[in-house]
Amino acid sequence: MTSRYLPGNRGWTKVKRRDTTEAIIGAITGTLTRPRLLILGRHDSMGRLRMVGRTVPLRPDQARQVAEHLTPAAPGHPWTGVRFASTWGSRDVLDAVLVRPEQVAEISADRAIDRGGVHRHPVRFKRLRLDVTADGVPSLGTGSAAAAG
Repeated sequence: MTSRYLPGNRGWTKVKRRDTTEAIIGAITGTLTRPRLLILGRHDSMGRLRMVGRTVPLRPDQARQVAEHLTPAAPGHPWTGVRFASTWGSRDVLDAVLVRPEQVAEISADRAIDRGGVHRHPVRFKRLRLDVTADGVPSLGTGSAAAAG
């Protein structure tokens, strides 16, 4: 902490902190039988499901595991008509398939979160939390990767 920054010198070490937390799977890219990315949400203080991030592409074994538990969205899904940006700050839109917001994913995320509670960088899917219901997921603004909501 007392050393000076010297361009081109490797004296400093950058440490990226990642936390694990849970989020609700509200949509995917790809197909129900072969999901590619998960679009994740958390409930806000009014009980509305808000998008908080998306995963990096799933590995084949992860995609198979998730596909076994996905159900197509019923009419009245909270994200009907919502368009999701392909990357943070982008105008490009993901081709998303809405699913019933019942499954919970354990994710690993860094600390870069915007004011709306959205992760700036894609998160990493760790596993499905079949032991946790959507009601058991921390609300927007709480949990180990707390975001301002």
